[in-house]
Amino acid sequence: MNSPADSPMDSTASDRPVDARDRDDEGRARNARPRDGLGRPLPYGAAGVPRQPEGVVRPPEETVTEAQRLLDEGKPFHAHEVFEDAWKSGPEEERELWRGLAQLAVGLTHAARGNVTGGARLLRRGAGAVSEWAASASGHPRPYGIDLGGVAGWARQLAGDVEGGAAVDAGARAPRLRG
Repeated sequence: MNSPADSPMDSTASDRPVDARDRDDEGRARNARPRDGLGRPLPYGAAGVPRQPEGVVRPPEETVTEAQRLLDEGKPFHAHEVFEDAWKSGPEEERELWRGLAQLAVGLTHAARGNVTGGARLLRRGAGAVSEWAASASGHPRPYGIDLGGVAGWARQLAGDVEGGAAVDAGARAPRLRG
């Protein structure tokens, strides 16, 4: 009879091999724990929110549409992953735009999780990044229909509200990317 030490699974703690790291299909380390709508890890075996696939190259209009859908559903963590894909796969001249939008989504995530300092800081950083990009991208005041001034104003307002003690419902406080 095998001892518990000989078993590759610890069935009392999780559905994951004891000494194994979660890996994706290409062998890269990836946390396979299910996540909630705000991206917080749940215990193995728990029902979670389906994760966004990583590394998806989308046309910019589709990126904005998909991110808005996720924001409206109260899933800013997942929207951040969509923006991150655009940031990593898009043209060099747009990287700061997509990075700033990803920071805004992460800021909303932290604010909804109750992380006042981190949420406010990321909301302001993202607002600054999209405002800076808009100022440097003359002739593109609304790239892909995104109201950058409105989004930056939303982020700064939310940062102040969070610091003032307001609880944040991510879906109810989601920005309107296209105004």
